[in-house]
Amino acid sequence: MIELKILKQMAKILIIDDDVLNSKIFSTKLEAENNEVVFCSDGNSAKEKLQNKYDVILLDIMVPQIDGITLLDEAKKGINSSTSVIVLTNLLSEDTKKQCLDKGAKEYLIKADFTPTQLLEKLRNYLPAPATSSSNP
Repeated sequence: MIELKILKQMAKILIIDDDVLNSKIFSTKLEAENNEVVFCSDGNSAKEKLQNKYDVILLDIMVPQIDGITLLDEAKKGINSSTSVIVLTNLLSEDTKKQCLDKGAKEYLIKADFTPTQLLEKLRNYLPAPATSSSNP
């Protein structure tokens, strides 16, 4: 008999947001599911963190020093060019939304519309599928 085991694969997620409280809440939820979360609250540190590879990037548009659209460009031209970028912001602008989606963001979500649990559900669509292994007892 073949037994399938689910091996929980840890995803590496970068959160770029100057709202530290919300980011800590999201981080806690994501880490509870065995994900590695890297957080930065300004554009300069985000640019530095983008030198590393991530499975998902959660990006606010309005961050100090370097705006989110510029950071989206940075992400999409570097090592994270194939990484799913989810824009999570309170900026209600159709022009900005279109610009982000045109530049490769997978989603443009309004923070106020999502609880941390709902956001986690949304992010699961972009996390790597858990690996499975077969074993014969």
